[in-house]
Amino acid sequence: MGDSNQANFVKAHANLIKAPILEVGSKDYGKTPDFRAMLPGYEYTGIDREEGKGVDLVLDLTSDSDFVDKQLQGKRFNTIICFSVLEHCKEPFKMAHNITRFLNTDGLLFVSVPFSWRIHDFPADYWRFTPDGVKALFPVLDFDKYPGIISTCKQEEIAPLDKYLYRTELSVSEGLRLKRYGYLRAGFVVLCRKLKIFPSLFDYPYAFPPVLITMIGKK
Repeated sequence: MGDSNQANFVKAHANLIKAPILEVGSKDYGKTPDFRAMLPGYEYTGIDREEGKGVDLVLDLTSDSDFVDKQLQGKRFNTIICFSVLEHCKEPFKMAHNITRFLNTDGLLFVSVPFSWRIHDFPADYWRFTPDGVKALFPVLDFDKYPGIISTCKQEEIAPLDKYLYRTELSVSEGLRLKRYGYLRAGFVVLCRKLKIFPSLFDYPYAFPPVLITMIGKK
């Protein structure tokens, strides 16, 4: 799975990608990027929990590691792509353990997870993640060698990964301190609060748009 911003991230780092490649959650739902087509000529395996276009092998990566190893015929991968999958996994630590096991030494994991996103069932939606949460899932991998990004649901709205994660400051003092806006906007926020306009927005110190975190981990 994935979206156009994740696809652009893969294109931007195509020089790092080496075969064989494993895509976790490879079923084509009609509106998702075709990473296989973006990487022609590479040995490529797509797995998912159910059959469909783009799926070479039906496999649940939360299964017993030895069973997964048998299904993959002992193969190891130099690149693993896991985009917009872990939030749908009831046991993400088990999946992360298997992903790490089947990644070659010096191999790369391209992983993308939601930090702030609507609930979207496939068939269920369990988790939201921070960058530190991703690192906790994959403690063996080094995520500091290659810079990650944050992106929203808007095409080409991409920024470097930072601690703010597209946070919009609605605290007047904090917004002014960070120079995110001037006194005119600060006055507008204060006025909205006094008049009780849009309290679901302005009564809180900050707000988040839909945000995806995309990172590269090296084994």
